[in-house]
Amino acid sequence: MTIIRNVRILGGELVDIRVADGAITAITPADPQADGDDLAVDGRGTIALPGLVDLHTHLREPGREDAETVQTGTQSAARGGYTAVHAMANTSPVADTAGVVEQVWRLGREFGHCDVHPVGAVTVGLQGRNLAELGAMADSAARVRVFSDDGKCVDDAVLMRRALEYVKAFDGVVAQHAQEPRLTEGAQMNEGVISGRLGLTGWPAVAEEAIIARDCLLAAHVGSRLHVCHLSTAGSVEIIRWAKSKGWNVTAEVTPHHLLLTDDLVEESPVGAYNPIYKVNPPLRTRADVEALRAALADGTIDIVATDHAPHPVEDKETEWSAAAMGMVGLETALSVVQEAMVETGLLDWAGVAQRMSVTPARIGRLAGQGQPLEVGAPANITLYDPAVRTEVDPSAFASKSRNTPYEGMTLPGRVVATFLRGRPTVLEGKLV
Repeated sequence: MTIIRNVRILGGELVDIRVADGAITAITPADPQADGDDLAVDGRGTIALPGLVDLHTHLREPGREDAETVQTGTQSAARGGYTAVHAMANTSPVADTAGVVEQVWRLGREFGHCDVHPVGAVTVGLQGRNLAELGAMADSAARVRVFSDDGKCVDDAVLMRRALEYVKAFDGVVAQHAQEPRLTEGAQMNEGVISGRLGLTGWPAVAEEAIIARDCLLAAHVGSRLHVCHLSTAGSVEIIRWAKSKGWNVTAEVTPHHLLLTDDLVEESPVGAYNPIYKVNPPLRTRADVEALRAALADGTIDIVATDHAPHPVEDKETEWSAAAMGMVGLETALSVVQEAMVETGLLDWAGVAQRMSVTPARIGRLAGQGQPLEVGAPANITLYDPAVRTEVDPSAFASKSRNTPYEGMTLPGRVVATFLRGRPTVLEGKLV
């Protein structure tokens, strides 16, 4: 048996949580005299959250093990308080067959730092021409239920309709990377005053919004589930709000970095202009967009926070802006950024954080055993988080293989103290077990 002492579930009263055989067996008022347990964890000062679930993680394996592996990526996830992640399909080879998704799934089971649920590609090779083996991936050992060509938009409306129709048969969901390619050819950053001043090709908000509007209509037409990846504009928020007002089965996510960072960092970063650490897809937007995204996450228009953890080796980021890869790592800082952007601003309480970072992403991904309330009988997937500390972000201490974080040197609130996967500690005192 394990006893987790002196914790506050979702910030409530002090309790002790007893765990045995992978489940929560008792929740009682905190008792400082309790002893005789196999493992006692002092959670004083921490908030207990259901283990976090990420719907959008890039683990890079197979094919780009120089950037990340399933082992290092899931270690990073555990350090960030995650007990389950969805591994995106843009690997090499692409996860567009039952064989590849099963390989990723089995690697996740082998390393055991968190559950790994592969995301299947929508189209063969992410090429946007022919549907991938959606049914075979759904029937595989990996039981894929989320499909995405993330990194590339399924811009062909007929193909997108077919994908939405196909996944209905097994209650799947298509997660769209909303980017009209003809409107973003050569685009480098958010289109606006700053892009003009820096001489960088602009990435207009309408390139995202047009695809979202089209796909909401398609999802309604065929009666299927649509999930929109990494919303970044105020206009996108309004389209999602409109679709939900119609009762359509549409969900959406926002990344931590789009809740905190703005496009002016491309011009005025601590090390000067054109720092590729801020190059990301979709791009960082304006302060008005950030405020709209925060408000939408608070009121439920945006359903979840997803990291879009996108590791890259040093040589792919420390180069001139135009040649640099797009993306940021995010698993180990996500909860701190959400605290900074949403909790400290009064927009969310800890129950709201749990809903958006655990309960709802598990529901969208159709994960049994994840995202469950912390109550007797539930799987013991638990994150202990200390919101009172503030620490400077040091990427050299990351478990991830990559260091491309935009928060280096920033002081952020909170620290994951412990993570339990079905009662087994994967992180204790902030360190991997």
